[in-house]
Amino acid sequence: MTPITLIARALKRERSKAGLSLSALAERAGLAKSTLSQLEAGQGNPSIETLWAIASALDVPFGFLFDTAPPELTLVRAGEGTPISSEGTDLKAVLLSNGPPGSRRDLYRFDLVAGMTRDAAAHPQGTMEHVLVASGRARVGPKDAPEELGPGDYFRFPGDVAHIYEAISAEAVLFLAMEFPR
Repeated sequence: MTPITLIARALKRERSKAGLSLSALAERAGLAKSTLSQLEAGQGNPSIETLWAIASALDVPFGFLFDTAPPELTLVRAGEGTPISSEGTDLKAVLLSNGPPGSRRDLYRFDLVAGMTRDAAAHPQGTMEHVLVASGRARVGPKDAPEELGPGDYFRFPGDVAHIYEAISAEAVLFLAMEFPR
C-alpha cells in the first residue's frame, strides 16, 4: 500500500470518528477543502506541515495518519477471544475488541456463575459502561444502585464509581462496552 493510500484511508477513518465534515476539518486545519478532498481520494503529495495541521485538527497523533486500518471483519466464536483474568473471583472475561487507533472503547464478554460477585473499582473520570445481558440474570451497576437485569436488558451507567457484576441465576453471559473519555 502506498503512503498516499494509507493517508487517504486514515484521514477518512479519523475524520469520520471525529464527526467532522470536510469543510469543518478544512477550517480547523487552515487548509482548503479541495486539498482535503484530494487527499481522501488518494491524490496529491501532502507536505509534512499539511499532515501535522490535519493531525492537530483531528486531535490525533501524527502517526495515526499512516496507520493501517484494523481488519474490517472480525469474528470471535464462543469460547474464543483474549481471556482477561480477575483477581479474587471466578469471572471469565474475554476481550472481544479493543478500540482501534483514536477510539476510546473496549468490548468484552463476561461469563458469570452464581454466587460470584465482581467488585470493580472506579475507572477514569467520565468512563461509561454499557451492559447487555445475553443469557441468565445478573445484578449490575454502581454499588449503591445496582439493577437486576435479564436476557435482552441493556443498562448504561457511570464506570467512574465503584460498581459490581453479580450472577443471580446459575450462569449469566453479559456483553460489556467500556467507553473511555477523550
